[in-house]
Amino acid sequence: QVQLVESGGGLVQPGGSLRLSCAASGIIFSMYTAGWYRQAPGKQRELVADITSGRMTKYGDSVKGRFTISRDNAKNTVYLQMNSLKPEDTAVYYCNAKRSPTPTVRGYDYWGQGTQVTVSS
Repeated sequence: QVQLVESGGGLVQPGGSLRLSCAASGIIFSMYTAGWYRQAPGKQRELVADITSGRMTKYGDSVKGRFTISRDNAKNTVYLQMNSLKPEDTAVYYCNAKRSPTPTVRGYDYWGQGTQVTVSS
């Protein structure tokens, strides 16, 4: 059974920092692209950042220079370090692990339950 369990969310003041963690089980984590998405009330889910199995990273425009994604394959964990947080970063943050399909193997796409991040004074 595949599980992605997020932790580290909470309430933080503007300008503060938080570190999210997502621990994966039931998959060969090192073979997956791992990422963080977020969804604010009334808005669509959007990519925050992802990191491939080869450690190539991609960031959403609104978080570039403030957030850093990393992974520890030995711990089956992906992290999101969030600095200089703004009220507009308030959202539920979801962990994602995905593998693209190949000619012989289907694709996979797994999600965590989400963790709330609230940036407010």
